[in-house]
Amino acid sequence: MEQLAFTMHLHPGQAAEYQRRHDAIWPELAELLHQAGVRDYSIFLDDDGTLFAVLRREDGHTMDALPAHPVMRRWWTHMADIMTTHADGSPVVRPLRRVFHLP
Repeated sequence: MEQLAFTMHLHPGQAAEYQRRHDAIWPELAELLHQAGVRDYSIFLDDDGTLFAVLRREDGHTMDALPAHPVMRRWWTHMADIMTTHADGSPVVRPLRRVFHLP
């Protein structure tokens, strides 16, 4: 199992809407993430709109195929008005490097 951490960023004033949309996450998106090997996925928010995400993914995961999946593309479109995205609608993600771990 591999652990990843990354940041994304919300537009000002969109924290409540981001929370609302994730509280109502589409079942087909949750299933797609699970099928791709995503496990134990959490997203945290700080006061300046930075989202901090941590997920675990199984060895042999298929996350690299997610950007081409229609459900993922539709989710990106659904979220694009409230967060920083690339021209293709995908969220701007900044990977984080682990510098400490206490097992």
